[in-house]
Amino acid sequence: MERFTVSLDQDLLGQFDDFIRRRGYSNRSEAVRDILRNRLEAERLEQSEAGDCIACLSYVYNHHERELSRRLTQAGHSHHDLTQSTLHVHLDHDDCMEVVILHGPTEDVRKYADATAAETGVRHGAVNIVPVESRLRADHSHGRDRRHDHHDHGHDHDHDHDHPHPHVHSSPKT
Repeated sequence: MERFTVSLDQDLLGQFDDFIRRRGYSNRSEAVRDILRNRLEAERLEQSEAGDCIACLSYVYNHHERELSRRLTQAGHSHHDLTQSTLHVHLDHDDCMEVVILHGPTEDVRKYADATAAETGVRHGAVNIVPVESRLRADHSHGRDRRHDHHDHGHDHDHDHDHPHPHVHSSPKT
């Protein structure tokens, strides 16, 4: 590790120390490192050099909205290569929340997330994107049978989830 000195006026230092206490940091260095990482990741995501990412897309929608559930399902199937998992929660009689874990090229993930949040009837759409470095994995299946039956999910077909894309493991960029 390398040390450097930062000069701050009393007001800014007081605000920073309050931030450190609220967030539970044990020292200023940890807080500065996290702030720098977050800002550098945000800048990397704004540029085309972002590469791959993992993301959490969440949104609330009224499932009575005309054709919205069908459009969202269709969009999800169209982007199966990005979708790792989906959680569907019934909030009340009218509203549902979905949380979708995505993995893939940042530009593709952002386009899918933006299109989903922009659907008429979708409210409170938000995406959290984290840049990652992906490593190809030779063992694509990890020994699991990727075929499954969709009868339990309201579909009347089964299909193989083996994709032509190699299996990847990812770690956050630092």
